[in-house]
Amino acid sequence: MPSVSLEYPTKPFSKVNRYDSRASYSLETIHQIINSCPILHVSFTTPDSPFPMMLPMIGQMGSFDRPSADTGDVLDLYLHGYVSSRIMNLTRQGGDDSGGTKTEGGGMPLTIGASHVDGLVLALTPNSHSYNYRSAVLFGHATLVTELDEKNYAMELITNSVVRDRWRNSRVPPNKAEMGSTSILRVKVAAGSAKIRTGMPSDEKADLADEALLDRVWTGVIPVQLSMGEPLPGPYNRVEKLPAYLEEGRRDFNAWNEEAAVEAANKAMAPKAKSEET
Repeated sequence: MPSVSLEYPTKPFSKVNRYDSRASYSLETIHQIINSCPILHVSFTTPDSPFPMMLPMIGQMGSFDRPSADTGDVLDLYLHGYVSSRIMNLTRQGGDDSGGTKTEGGGMPLTIGASHVDGLVLALTPNSHSYNYRSAVLFGHATLVTELDEKNYAMELITNSVVRDRWRNSRVPPNKAEMGSTSILRVKVAAGSAKIRTGMPSDEKADLADEALLDRVWTGVIPVQLSMGEPLPGPYNRVEKLPAYLEEGRRDFNAWNEEAAVEAANKAMAPKAKSEET
């Protein structure tokens, strides 16, 4: 972890405007949200569609040049996809279906979003209901990874983000056909921001003064967390006992998410701005 807390530059397109007291531009905060999100939503534009495109993808922050880099360091985002998918073809062509030149940033411009729901915030009135959440958005330029060593690094990084330590506990490295059918995008991040809501409900003074309403309506937070269920062996599985790395990874994953949800509920939230809640 760097000795100084690093932040992404605040750009007009990345600045959090509404309820900016909940904003963070910290690399560590943003990267942790991205790395713990099982699905990333990747948005890009194409010249032949009136609508922006969006794909759910899996990915992970990392540094091929500095594999031991912490989440608080400058990192790239690696995205995994099928070799002939549209986003890969567009990136291969420089971000233009007609083979146009690459953008000023040196690759295809992408916007990547990630979000976690940590709790249902139940207030006295529906208008004051909310979520406890962690969300992050990255803006960057994507290029295809062409070097085999970096591609293997990224595939191992992403695989182990899905199931901890799974890469070395499976058949690796991928064979030639598997490598040929898979493409990896490296996204150089230009800017990013996070927005986080924690704490209990916050109601208007008039509602808090209504004794009958307080006696009738339950208020508080219902924690929400992603969890891994009991593993179910496949039809040709011959390993009788669940490997320790899977059970330990599942247990730690569930414990971390539960702790995060409860902590979010009990953590004082930023001061409320006007009547905005999300």
